Amino acid sequence: MAYRIFIVDDEPALQKMVKEILTQEGYETDAALSCAQALERFRCAVPDAVLLDVMLPDGDGFSLFGKLREIRDVPVIFLSARDEDEARLRGLGLGADDYITKPFLPQELLLRLKAVLRRVYRETSALSSLGNVKIDWGKCTVHRNGREVSLTAKEFTLLKKLWEARGNIVTIDTLCAALWDGPLVGYENTLMVHIRRLREKIEEDPSHPQFLLTVRGLGYRLKRGEGQ
Repeated sequence: MAYRIFIVDDEPALQKMVKEILTQEGYETDAALSCAQALERFRCAVPDAVLLDVMLPDGDGFSLFGKLREIRDVPVIFLSARDEDEARLRGLGLGADDYITKPFLPQELLLRLKAVLRRVYRETSALSSLGNVKIDWGKCTVHRNGREVSLTAKEFTLLKKLWEARGNIVTIDTLCAALWDGPLVGYENTLMVHIRRLREKIEEDPSHPQFLLTVRGLGYRLKRGEGQ
């Protein structure tokens, strides 16, 4: 499963360049041009990391950093044309994972992003259990009753999103936003297909699921297993 990177920068040309660099390396991307747009999209984007510009048209990245972290605790790398030590120390002091000064070389961005992802997510290689299902988040593999089950990228993304909120309802719109970019109209039926296929792979009896439950009219809920 590819990492999803959320880019917040008000320069369309730079944003496009970063998207192309990341896409070529196999990352998925989402983006925003302002603080307001970032807050609106961040809830549904389900990113694994954020590249955050310090100077934005409707605020600053330092203030936005705290608001994003309240929603989801993910690694954040500041991007800034400001090379002052004070700004760098402020960003790192807030808890950011790195601080990159513009302009930067594509390879520098990739190396530092990979270093952050490797450091932050190294513990996800541990197995998670859901009944007789074992999930290895680091290797993106699933085993049921000791046998490996093949999941598509979208099925694994869906499982990850539900796992992160296990015990709670995840709305249809939130799940659709995690799987597809752009307008969400028309995706509900396709989401149901993915849910059905995922159940076939993680449930003993997909017609009577024990873990991946439907909350009629709202969305879906992944039931917590014992000890979770």
